Amino acid sequence: MTEMKSADVVIIGGGPGGYVAAIRAAQLGLNTVCVELDKTLGGTCVNVGCIPSKALLTSSEHYEWARLHSAEHGVRIEAVSADLPTMLKRKDSVVLQNTKGIEFLFKKNKIEWAKGRGTLKVGNVVDVAAVDGTTTSYQAKNVIIATGSDSIELPFLKFDEERVLSNIGALKIPEVPKRLIVIGGGVIGLELGSVWRRLGAKVTVIELFPTILPGNDEDVIKEADKIFRKQGMEIRAGTKVVGAERKGEVVKVDVEKDVIKETLEADYVLVSVGRKSSTNGIDAAALGLTLGKRGEIVVDNQMRTNLPNVYAIGDAVGGKLLAHKAEEEGTIAAEVIAGHHAHMDYKSMPSVVYTWPEIASVGLAEHEVKASGREYKVGKFPFSANGRARTMAETNGFVKFIADAKTDELLGAHIIGANASDLIQEVVLAFEYRGSSEDIGITVHAHPTLSETVKEAALGVLGRSIHI
Repeated sequence: MTEMKSADVVIIGGGPGGYVAAIRAAQLGLNTVCVELDKTLGGTCVNVGCIPSKALLTSSEHYEWARLHSAEHGVRIEAVSADLPTMLKRKDSVVLQNTKGIEFLFKKNKIEWAKGRGTLKVGNVVDVAAVDGTTTSYQAKNVIIATGSDSIELPFLKFDEERVLSNIGALKIPEVPKRLIVIGGGVIGLELGSVWRRLGAKVTVIELFPTILPGNDEDVIKEADKIFRKQGMEIRAGTKVVGAERKGEVVKVDVEKDVIKETLEADYVLVSVGRKSSTNGIDAAALGLTLGKRGEIVVDNQMRTNLPNVYAIGDAVGGKLLAHKAEEEGTIAAEVIAGHHAHMDYKSMPSVVYTWPEIASVGLAEHEVKASGREYKVGKFPFSANGRARTMAETNGFVKFIADAKTDELLGAHIIGANASDLIQEVVLAFEYRGSSEDIGITVHAHPTLSETVKEAALGVLGRSIHI
């Protein structure tokens, strides 16, 4: 017999968008239920994405620094070696801390975690099938769909998570690969490729588009390509994967560039050609739910779908598949449900690549501004001219601003360099109130800090950089 409960809000999915939506809804006094099938909350980001990848990135950065760079600081370390089991154990520990933290927040905010697979039915009824075979149904006044996304497979190279890996398998390889092929030169491929390269793997990145990081600012792409190659990563851009075959512990990958075909071999292959919106548990056709061309759920700027009192957020609605985007959309959906005047604005949405150096951006790339026909000015400042960067021996990269030539309003900002993920945030704030390069340029920045590169680049738009 199915038990029926009622709730103000039922959220299907406990990832960054779902759990943040649940917390905000509960803060607003709504009786909130969050449905999650996995054994832990946090979704892809916390369990097999953002958090574990950053844990391994940090560990591998420490290893590479100890092996290659410590001596230049007068720190001599003999016989440096990588302890992969400990790195993986630490990664799992960090993930556990985060998932347990979300559980604590659910208890603190009196949110019900409905453990099981959620299915949305007509009339905003959500059935939750638990692993023990029991089903609980919730009559929801409002539903938020937060079902996330899945990795895209190549038809001739299906994931087995043993030798042919998605991001999930690439986070738990039990040995350092001798040869790792990364198919896809985007964020996931470059981040995870960086981890295993630092630990000793020969990493080859295959990218279909003419450059890695397609769509990013061209100056940043050129700098990143140069740096990654110098670090030892082989990059094959403009190259198509036309076939592949696993034979035991070897994967053969057939590639083609300029009509020339070649077969590459590796002991592991990471396929990171993108992700697609997931609507697991949502029968769009039966419900009459409108989907976009790529299978994403169509919403307005208040995260409303075409169905009454049904909202959708995060990767399920497409756009940039970013955890912080999902979080903000979840907050907006909860506030709209509670009767607040809220809406999403994507103009100030930052993006980050957690390679080293890091890459961060907000707003438009220069080629996008140019294509719009808008007159603009550019200011650039290299990390090599910054005092703090020199003390850190982190002089790769630059900060680049693009501003309207007439009004000086910021249109785009791009950083490649140490701590770019933190440096971009003051720019995001400026974007939020439609600030100008002068606003940042005349703001006092502490010395000596990396943040002075941001000030100097902003002054550069005005032709007033001091240290170059």
